[in-house]
Amino acid sequence: MWVQEWKLVMGMLAFDLISAVMTALVKKALEQGLNRLVLVTLRQLVATIFLAPIAFFKERSTRPKLTLEVLAYLFFSAVFGAALSQYTFFYGLQYTTATFAITFINLSPVLTFLIAVVMRMEPLKLKSMAGAAKITGTLTSLAGLLLLSLYKGVPLTDQAATDAPSPAALHHAAPSDSSGNRSWMLGTMALLFNCLCFSFWLLLQTKLTKKYPAIYSSTAIMFFISTLQGGAVTLAMERHVSPWMLTSKLEIVTVLYAGIVGSGAGYLIMTWCVEKKGPVFTAAFIPMMQIMVAIIDFFFLHEQIYLGSVLGSVLMILGLYLVLWGKKRDEASVSCTTITTKQVDEPADDKP
Repeated sequence: MWVQEWKLVMGMLAFDLISAVMTALVKKALEQGLNRLVLVTLRQLVATIFLAPIAFFKERSTRPKLTLEVLAYLFFSAVFGAALSQYTFFYGLQYTTATFAITFINLSPVLTFLIAVVMRMEPLKLKSMAGAAKITGTLTSLAGLLLLSLYKGVPLTDQAATDAPSPAALHHAAPSDSSGNRSWMLGTMALLFNCLCFSFWLLLQTKLTKKYPAIYSSTAIMFFISTLQGGAVTLAMERHVSPWMLTSKLEIVTVLYAGIVGSGAGYLIMTWCVEKKGPVFTAAFIPMMQIMVAIIDFFFLHEQIYLGSVLGSVLMILGLYLVLWGKKRDEASVSCTTITTKQVDEPADDKP
């Protein structure tokens, strides 16, 4: 049993490392001029080519029939979970820092909970310990978000004294002028919109997996639809061939890594962990990704770490775990109620 638990833990740590490395690669590639729309489109294309044969052979005997309703779910999953989600994340990443951008992922489970409550997909018992934890966690996470967005604070590191940043790094570093502050705020809004897109995608996936349980096939189809969506938008906005040309080894490596390892292998690992232990277990490892990104951000991307980012991150992580604890307690309560109901409904054995 403990061997299986360790495999799941190692799987989630591997997924966090994959995501951290991908974030660093994308950050550097965007600084060197890689077009965001082209990156999204090519990443989805590579992921489709990688996943399609796996889905074909693994689920060829269990794949259900595609219906018009399922295709509609896949279309909007591609819009929210792939196209818009990735573009807004890359936009926010380009105008902030890797650590700042990855911090917003902590907000996704909280926003998902809020949207689910509004849509009456999630119960909320205000008088229970679980309900109080969810509300407190949500407010704490939102306070962390406001702190991250509005307060930068003093730098806690002195990268300028140890490294000579490149012109691109200087251009994308934490800005001090009004134009730079505007770009930082636009990047922050893009990251917030990214979390909203991801939250809507999670809720769509809850419906989609019940209607079309072939996870590998649905993911490959979603990536293919997203490739068409991204390609159409990119061709409409970029009429020249030059943005499509990958001119450096870094850009080629970034596209291949993001498609094969980030979208392909990373998604398979995360899906396996969700299947074995559920979404609460998976979400609990999100802050570890942030720590890995911060290490890469500091030592390899040479970005400053600010007091506001640290304080906001702490509040968001604390809020995340309060929401997750509340959800776990709710699940345990439902499970105990179900078992008790079954015991009451069962007829007592006749005693001699």
